[in-house]
Amino acid sequence: MYFKTQELKKTIILLIGFLAISIATFGQDFTVRGFVYDASTGEGIPFAKVVIQPESSTDADNQIGATTDIEGFFSFPSVKKGSYQITVRNFEYEEVVQNITVGQKEILTLRFELEKKEDVKEIEGVNVFADDRSKRTKVEMSVNKLDKKGLERLPSFGAENDIVSAFAVTPGVVTTGDQGGQIYVRGGTPIQNLITLDGMTIYNPFHSIGFFSVFETELIKSAEIYTGGFSSEYGGRIASVMDITYRDGNMKEFGGKASISPFMGKLVLEGPLFIPKDEDSGNGGSFIFSSKHSLLDYSARTIYPYANDGEGMPFNFTDIYGKATVKSSEGSRVSAFGFYNSDRVNYPNIAELNWESYGGGMNFTLVPTSSKVLIKGHVNASRYETMFVEEIGMAPRISGINGFDLGFDFNYFLKKDSEISYGVNIGGFNTDFRTFNEVNRLIQRQDYNTEVSGYLNYRVNLGRWVVNPGFRISAYPNIPALILEPRLGAKYNVTEDFRLKFAGGKYSQNFTAAASDRDVVTLFYGFLSAPSDVQENFTKPNGEVIQPEHGLQLAWHGITGFEYDFTRHLSLNVEFYYKYFPQLSNINLNKLYDDVFQFNEIDDVFKKDFIIETGYAYGTDVLLKYTKNRLFLWGVYSFGMTERWDGFDWYPPIFDRRHNVNLVANYLFGEKKDLELSIRWNFGSGLPFTPTAGFYQGESFSGGVTTDYTTTNPSEISTLLGSFNSARMPTYHRLDITAKKRWELKNKNQMEAIVGITNVYDRDNIFYVNRVTSEKIYQLPILPSIGFSYRF
Repeated sequence: MYFKTQELKKTIILLIGFLAISIATFGQDFTVRGFVYDASTGEGIPFAKVVIQPESSTDADNQIGATTDIEGFFSFPSVKKGSYQITVRNFEYEEVVQNITVGQKEILTLRFELEKKEDVKEIEGVNVFADDRSKRTKVEMSVNKLDKKGLERLPSFGAENDIVSAFAVTPGVVTTGDQGGQIYVRGGTPIQNLITLDGMTIYNPFHSIGFFSVFETELIKSAEIYTGGFSSEYGGRIASVMDITYRDGNMKEFGGKASISPFMGKLVLEGPLFIPKDEDSGNGGSFIFSSKHSLLDYSARTIYPYANDGEGMPFNFTDIYGKATVKSSEGSRVSAFGFYNSDRVNYPNIAELNWESYGGGMNFTLVPTSSKVLIKGHVNASRYETMFVEEIGMAPRISGINGFDLGFDFNYFLKKDSEISYGVNIGGFNTDFRTFNEVNRLIQRQDYNTEVSGYLNYRVNLGRWVVNPGFRISAYPNIPALILEPRLGAKYNVTEDFRLKFAGGKYSQNFTAAASDRDVVTLFYGFLSAPSDVQENFTKPNGEVIQPEHGLQLAWHGITGFEYDFTRHLSLNVEFYYKYFPQLSNINLNKLYDDVFQFNEIDDVFKKDFIIETGYAYGTDVLLKYTKNRLFLWGVYSFGMTERWDGFDWYPPIFDRRHNVNLVANYLFGEKKDLELSIRWNFGSGLPFTPTAGFYQGESFSGGVTTDYTTTNPSEISTLLGSFNSARMPTYHRLDITAKKRWELKNKNQMEAIVGITNVYDRDNIFYVNRVTSEKIYQLPILPSIGFSYRF
């Protein structure tokens, strides 16, 4: 909806004022809270079980349990005055028991440091208790959660573990294969995916060789992938969320890891920034640094002479990250970080793609001694730019974006694992974009935008029910528009083993991508804000004509499903989803005229750079998972259908993959479980594309209306396309195998060897076709590799 600037200002002021109201109004009960840390590193331990009970009671009915969050934080609100016993457990650590007295302070903050057990190997698995408890007390719709250990159990590519493995096997996710690094989630495009690292938006998380992301697996503490129905704390995107958290460096001692393979070399270093006078105080600081660089420029021609007709593998990338953290004994912390990523791929005489990204920021966690609220915040800024050039064809396409973000989040913990959270976020970005449509018309934009949003999220456990209502307000002053986004999630625990769930809501975003449909597979993806000069009229599929108020992208999600635990180790998750996109913005493939006065009588859909579309996506995702000690099995089947309406016709977008299958198996051999074998097989039905019907000499009319087309001899070649996305590419399938062997050395040092084979049976999967030259680029051939790492 439209509104005046003054009304927008008042709305924002009221929103911020509401979110800033003191949480003290929730009552004056005693609260016991604290953090659980690893004694050897000072890092918070997630998913630890914390139990509190009266000191004089051994009755299990008097026990209250909690599970630590990603930072190791736990909270027991509304504890009565008296003497209690607290027990902290985690399957990897020695149990800790401590007696406490409640009543002297309204808020009692505790600190626990757990020692690792001598006889537990880190690779053994996950905390089953925490996983089971989370299933019963949280909605957890359409989410895949993994930590570093979980990521390392997935098959690696090029003898290197990467979070790409987790994205690729997530239900509802479609990838473009080995190259290009684009993912599509349940009918959404890459720009409709929110990908964050410690609160910072990452504009392009994947390198051109699709095996690797910009993230360092060694640093990942948690990765949460939401494919739909996410709660109100997330906004700014309409398809999915990938929330990645890095750990802090070791506060107690120096260490690191170095590794090398034919694909890359990398180095991780960490250690304390300073040693406090009282080493048991809990105060301290740490740093962590990682750097990786591709080696394919040097190794491919020798090791893989058969790839790319002997020209090697034309990929080059670099990733650098550094962070410094300071912590207090009460659990408060502040971190400052910076990063640099670059990528280049050059297919001689066909195409070249370059991109670069850099930025930095700060985030903090504040644990006020006199308040029950947990406060988190972040501030960051970054720059991303990319350029795509076809050696024969159109002029270069470029895109750049500068962005900043400032946000605060407040959490208040209630009884029975219930929680209230709210927050406010202010962000801004400017974009510079240039591309061409299918008839070689230049499309160029520069925009500056600000966004303000606030949210309220409430999760409550009511017997068998878990209910999670939420609300988000997104204000776009430059458009201007104010979008109200209700959210709702619910779960019903039918039995201990069988659960029904639902989630849905409204979502909006101010980003638009303009992929070129000239490419059979998209290499270039541009970033720009929602167009402000959209067409005056839009014809809906039923023939109704409406007047779009703005160019924002909007979506409604509706998801339902069930979870069933056959045993504590074997579980089934089935979800049915429907996403309705009432408004999308896209590059105008029908543009024939410039949007100038002399063409004033021409319909907008033939002269605007971008047009409004609508669409829908629906499907089913099935996940069967088995985890027990040495064996890990993961089976996914996804059915999906996506269609878009551009005002003229229905069409399937280029990512409309109807069937997708992922099978993963992992087994640990040996008495010490130091030998590991992983296998992954992926199958995907063919993606749609627009076939080429022919070519012709394109007239540029350089002389205007007086141009004599009978005497000019244009040198440019134009493409005549067939029916839009009317053909399907061949099916995609690939088998990968990875084996790892680990050796324990003196002083807790460790060496690991990784042997892998990618595309075991050498399947020729198509990747890219240049329409002008008809040259084809295939996905990667069979690639055996070996890598070594040394942890110290």
